[in-house]
Amino acid sequence: MRIGRLAERTGASVRSLRYYEEQGLLRAERSASGQRTYTEDAIDRVELLKQLYTAGLTSRVIAELLPCVHSPSIENNDDAFARLVDERRRLEAHIEDLEGTLHALDQVIAANRRWRSTAAS
Repeated sequence: MRIGRLAERTGASVRSLRYYEEQGLLRAERSASGQRTYTEDAIDRVELLKQLYTAGLTSRVIAELLPCVHSPSIENNDDAFARLVDERRRLEAHIEDLEGTLHALDQVIAANRRWRSTAAS
C-alpha cells in the first residue's frame, strides 16, 4: 500500500510516517518510480509506534526497544524491560516536576483571585 493509504488506515500523518522511516522505525519498499510502498504488517508497526510515542518515549528509546519486537529473545526482553523501567522512572520524575509547577500556578491563581476580590470591593 502507498503512504497515503497507510496514513489513512492508521490515523498517522504522512509526515509522521516519513519521520518513522527516517528514524529507522518503519521500513518501506520503493517502487520503480520511487514511491514508498508498505506491507500490511506496517499497520501494526505504526500502531505500536504511536502507542510508544504516546507513552512519552523518544525515537531513540523506541529504536532500542524494537529488537524485542523484531527478534524476541531473553536478552532482548531483559534489555527492553530494564529500559521501560528506566523510562517509567523518568516519566514519574517529570510528573513530580509538573505537579510542583501546577502547585505554584495554583498559588499564583489564588493570589490573583484574592487581589481581584479586594479590588472589586
